[in-house]
Amino acid sequence: MSAVIDPFAQLSEARTIFSQVLVGVDGSPESFEAVRQAALLKAPGETMTCLSAWNLEPPLVTPMAGVTSSEADELEARHAAESALRGAEAYAPSAETIITRGFAAHALLDAIGHEGTTLAAIGSHGQGRTTGILLGSTATQLLHDAPCSILLARQSRHLPPRRIVVGVDGSPQSASAYIAARYLVERFDGELTVVVAEGGKLLDLAAVSIVVGDGFHVIAESPVRALVAASADADLLVLGSRGLHGLKSLGSVSERVAHRAACSTLVVRGTGDES
Repeated sequence: MSAVIDPFAQLSEARTIFSQVLVGVDGSPESFEAVRQAALLKAPGETMTCLSAWNLEPPLVTPMAGVTSSEADELEARHAAESALRGAEAYAPSAETIITRGFAAHALLDAIGHEGTTLAAIGSHGQGRTTGILLGSTATQLLHDAPCSILLARQSRHLPPRRIVVGVDGSPQSASAYIAARYLVERFDGELTVVVAEGGKLLDLAAVSIVVGDGFHVIAESPVRALVAASADADLLVLGSRGLHGLKSLGSVSERVAHRAACSTLVVRGTGDES
C-alpha cells in the first residue's frame, strides 16, 4: 500500500460502490427498511433496482375447480411478490423492478451477475450467524457468495446515517471500507469513529496510520467483540471483506459482525478482494 493517497481517486472509488444498487424485497417491514436505506445511500443520479422472488415447494396434485392447487399457489405467490414491489415504491418510486421465480438468495446472486450490481441490500430478519449457516439464510448466502458490497439493513432511528463506525486493520480491504465510510460521512455531514482492535493479533500499525492518519486508538480486544460493541451507538457500521467463499468464509470477521451488529452493516468489497 502506497503512502501517497489521491483523494479524488478515493472519492471516485467510494461513489462507485453506491452506483448500481439492488435490493431484495419480500414484503416484510425489514425488506422495506432495506429499500429505504438503499435509496438514501445510492449515489445521486445512479441506478436502483428492487427484486422480488417467488417460489413454491414441490407441487400438490389435488384439483380445485379445474385448476390444480399448485397453479393456484403459483398465482398467489406471484401476486405476493408483485405486492411486495408495489410496497417498495413508497420508499423508492423511481426504482426499476424485477420479479422472478426462484429462491431469494439464488435470484439475487443471479441478478448481481447480470445487472453489474455494486451494492446489494437486504433486510435483517434477526437470524443469528449459526442459524443462517444451518438454514441457508439469504443474508448468510450473500455475505458468503456475492462479489459486490452488501448492506444488511436494520431499523435505524437516524437516516441518513450520521454516526458511522468503521473497522480498520491496515489491510487493503479495510482501506476500502474506510474510504466508503469517509465518503458517506462527508456526504451526510456525519461523524466517523474508527475502531482498531488488536485482540491478540499483531497489526501493522504503520499501515493503519497510512489509511486513517495519526491519532487512532488501539483497542486490546477481539475485532468481533469491539466492532459489535461499537455498533450499539452507531447508525451504520462499515467493514471490509477479504472476499472469501465457502468454508473459508466461516471465520470471517465481517460475516460474524454483520450478523451480530446492533445497527445496519455495510460490508465493502473493493477491487483488491479475493475471488
